[in-house]
Amino acid sequence: MRLMSWNVNGIRAVLKKGFLDFLSAEDPDILCIQEMRALPEQVDLPLNGYHVFWNPAERKGYSGTAVFSKIKPIHAAFGMGAPQHDAEGRVITLEFDDYYLVNVYTPNAGRGLERLAYRSQEWDPAFLHYVKTLEKSKPVVFCGDLNVAHKEIDLANPKGNEGNAGFTPEERQGFDRIVKSGFLDAFREFKQDGGHYTWWSYFGRAREKNIGWRIDYFCLSPELRPHLQNADIHPHVMGSDHCPVSIVMD
Repeated sequence: MRLMSWNVNGIRAVLKKGFLDFLSAEDPDILCIQEMRALPEQVDLPLNGYHVFWNPAERKGYSGTAVFSKIKPIHAAFGMGAPQHDAEGRVITLEFDDYYLVNVYTPNAGRGLERLAYRSQEWDPAFLHYVKTLEKSKPVVFCGDLNVAHKEIDLANPKGNEGNAGFTPEERQGFDRIVKSGFLDAFREFKQDGGHYTWWSYFGRAREKNIGWRIDYFCLSPELRPHLQNADIHPHVMGSDHCPVSIVMD
């Protein structure tokens, strides 16, 4: 079974840049999308064979997540059950027979770090508590744009970005807590070297030069590690400032 995750930076924009060709070529069993930036009724999105779950933000044209799944889940939930965190459409949870799948779009700390306190002191602890609570029932896979490069190896210019959004000590410590709680960074189970990124600035030909950040992840409960066959990044897929990431489970 192949699971993919992609921050499309606007579903309406990426539809004009080959999204349906990507979907046909990659043919994932489950695709998790972040930053939809649209309501379902605003988009003509033919998805034959997929069950569609959409969690738009209350604010129009902002944030939002969706999951397209060939496998019908037992149950779908939207948000974390916490009104203070759920207005921006950042979380979708699908329950399957053997695991939970959580699609998440973590809030960005912002250029002036205006949301860093909210992100690090409120959102990160709440999300970790949420997935650990799910994990008491069955294993969890969560994926999405976590808006943090965990270690220096996860971005091309760590020294120049110390303290910037996505690479502050607070955000990195948030990911540390995810790992210390037992979750595995699926990509690092297979590749330990640098140069693998999932987001590039639109400026300065950053993508062409591969001056990027790895901020999109699949993480999973350790019980699922024996079933994890592969984890990959797909920088050849264009259409967004992010590229898709994927895992294969047996």
